[in-house]
Amino acid sequence: MIRRLFKKDGDDSLEELVTLAQDGDEEAQNHLLKQYQPFIAKSVSEVCKRYIDPSKDDEFSIGLMAFHEAIQSYSREKGSSFLSFAKLVVKRKVIDYIRNDQNNPVVASIDQEYDDEEQMENPQEVKAARDRYDLETESWYRRIEIHDFTEKLKTYKLSFEELTTVSPKHRDARESAIKVARTIYNDDQLRDFVLEKRKLPMKLLADKVEVSKKTLERNRKFILAIFIILHEDYVYLKDYIRGVGL
Repeated sequence: MIRRLFKKDGDDSLEELVTLAQDGDEEAQNHLLKQYQPFIAKSVSEVCKRYIDPSKDDEFSIGLMAFHEAIQSYSREKGSSFLSFAKLVVKRKVIDYIRNDQNNPVVASIDQEYDDEEQMENPQEVKAARDRYDLETESWYRRIEIHDFTEKLKTYKLSFEELTTVSPKHRDARESAIKVARTIYNDDQLRDFVLEKRKLPMKLLADKVEVSKKTLERNRKFILAIFIILHEDYVYLKDYIRGVGL
């Protein structure tokens, strides 16, 4: 069976291999770690902004360990695909590694400022350095999520740029659309339909929300975009809709 899965393409076979690895199948786990090294290297490269050599770069080793962690912690029930989840885990771990790497000039200089805090004439400079560093790191995470979100939008024939024009102008309309997206996400039948068809189930949805079909169609792209955010492991993008039907 395992050999058959190795030769079989598609998300379903990948998910099955991940499940086998989680159940302790070392052959499945080793296959995943070997087969997806190019995927890991590419994900790490997107963070480091340079070519990553799997045989030389420490960042790749961090990415490989993160991919293994993703295998063990992935839950299909949460909705996102394994590769989407794994990419985020790999990138976050590499960013954390860069952030804490004592050989990194930027990190070392900031850490030195922290260590010398008591000797500084103006401790506020230390706080400013910390705040600036935290903002830069947070910015890394946001860029990663936006990049992944942009790629995910393409699978729904949407673009990040057009969301600025299709988003409802009034707050009440936005809140209503977000609540519709949440309804879809929390309903197994609706969620499965969207994931399979990459479109809204208008007939099914009309019976479950107090929104007209005309309004659903007008806000279709925005609703789908919010559904994607709910469905994926986006920490910062979810802040955008937190407190509004979430």
